[in-house]
Parts: sequence; structure tokens; C-alpha cells
Amino acid sequence: MQYTIESYIDIAKNIIEGQRPENSILRHLALTEDKDVFALMAGADLIRDSFFKREIHLCAICNGKSGMCSEDCKFCSQSKFHTSDIEIYPLMSKVELQKGAYKLMDTNVHRYSIVTTGKGLAENEVRQVADALGGLPSKKMSYCVSLGILDDANMAYLKGCGIGRYHHNLETCRSHFDAVCTSHTYDDRVNTIKKAKNAGLSVCSGGIFGVGESMAQVLELAFELRELQVDAVPINFLSSIPGTFFEGKNNLTPLKCLKIISIMRYVLPETDIIICGGRIPNLKMLHPFVFHAGANGIMTGNYLTTKGNQLQEDLEMINHLGFEPRGRTL
Repeated sequence: MQYTIESYIDIAKNIIEGQRPENSILRHLALTEDKDVFALMAGADLIRDSFFKREIHLCAICNGKSGMCSEDCKFCSQSKFHTSDIEIYPLMSKVELQKGAYKLMDTNVHRYSIVTTGKGLAENEVRQVADALGGLPSKKMSYCVSLGILDDANMAYLKGCGIGRYHHNLETCRSHFDAVCTSHTYDDRVNTIKKAKNAGLSVCSGGIFGVGESMAQVLELAFELRELQVDAVPINFLSSIPGTFFEGKNNLTPLKCLKIISIMRYVLPETDIIICGGRIPNLKMLHPFVFHAGANGIMTGNYLTTKGNQLQEDLEMINHLGFEPRGRTL
């Protein structure tokens, strides 16, 4: 079946009216050819505009503990199994963890997150991070942490300190996970998300694309995120960092990146979709089209071990496109 731009728009209108497309239709969308990507995007853009208007969510991170991770995630420069030239340091002090938040507090950034290396932080480290964020003004910004695989007690402690969101990516779909990581299981990640939700935390969970997954597996991940009812989906595109398993193995194109974003929007119409690592190197000149592909948020500033756009550059892009930063909803 050949879809026209009217076909994509009709599917989008049905989604906006609350009708979930049949999986067969979504599988067909995932097979959209490059020449039709902008037609696919037209529907995704309509969905985004219906649920999020012209408002763009902005978040930023602090790499609170870097390097020597025990896990073997093949895309990650922080894994001890890789030879990437990165900065290595232990967990930052409370003052250092808070510094980035204070710098952003009076800007348009809505959410500040502490991210740490490792399978999961020790209890004393979890408390150090939680106490650092808990000591920040709660009316200025929302706070998030990404501390790996934690137990129920640590999740509850984070919630008690006023942290609102836990970030924990699935990274890729279940059927592809073992090709990306073998040092822990897919269910370890799923269960961590469930523990965060049980503690009353909202959840930010997505994945990284360009690690050998098929478009069918992109769709599989979207279904899994929908089933888990996550609150936000960060989309990362592979940076082929020297010294990692995936060095030189990135086969993404700008159009494929836009297609991935759009597919996520068709499956997750009311969920924040935030474009994060690798957006500029992979999308290149098409980078500003992420919002018209269905995204309603971006991570601004630097990433964990790679450089990103600075806030002013992103604000200018948002303004030039006729969008505006989302008002603070804490």
C-alpha cells in the first residue's frame, strides 16, 4: 500500500481523536522510504502541535561521576571495556553537583539532571546526590537523576528529597538488547523503571539509535515504552566515539533520524519526546527539523562525554522556527 501525504494526515487526525492505529499501520509507517519522510513528518508534526502547541521543553545534565563503568554497553565511552580518551573522576561534591543548576536557574531550562557512571550508585552516593538536589530551590527548576539500577529504598529516598523524575533508558528494544549490552539484562532496566514509578517518580526513558537496530526494532522499542507508560522519551543518536565498539559503525542518515523521531510520535502522541545526544552530528543541516518530525524537547548544553549546542544557540533556533520555550511546570 502506497501512502500519500493525505494518508499520513488522516492517521494523525485519528490519533489526535484518541484512536490508536493498528500495529500493521504502524509497521507500514516504519517502512516509509526516504522520499516520503517529509510526508510522514507532516502527520507527526500535526500530532505534536495538537498536544504540545509551539512549546519546547529544555533540559540539561551534569556528568556527576565519570568513567570506569563496570558495564559493557557497546556505545558508551565510559565503559571500562573501552579505550576512549575521556575524563575520569569520582562523584562530585555537593557544591559541584549544584553548580550547574545555579547557572541555569534563571534561564529557560526547565529540568536539571545529575547523571552518573556505573551499574548503580552505592547508597551513600545516592544520598549525596539526593541531598545536593534536595538543597536547591524547588520553585526555580525541576530535578532529575540518572543513577543506574537502584532498589526500592533508594528510589523512595530520592522521592523524599523532592526529586521528581528518574531517568533510565531501555537503550534499545528487547530483541536487540543483547547485541548492545551483556553485563546486565533488559529486565534489570524494566524493573528499575517500575521501581521508580512505584516510588512516585515520573520516568524519562528512551534509547540510542544507530547501534544496528532495524526500523522494526525502533517500533518495538516504541511499543515497549508505551507499555511502561513512561513520561518522557529521550532520543539519542549514536556518536561513534573512538575507542568504543561502535567506532566507525554509525549508519544513520539525517532522514533516518527524522523518521525515527516521527515513528516515536505516532506511537507516543502525548509523551514528551526529547532529542538528546548526537542530534547535530547525525541530523546535520536537517537538525532544526526535529520539532516538525514530532519532537517537543531538546537537551541543551554538553552531554556526558561529547559536546552539544549551547543554550543561546538552541534558543535562537527555537525562536527562528516560530516556537517558544515551555513555561515552567514544576
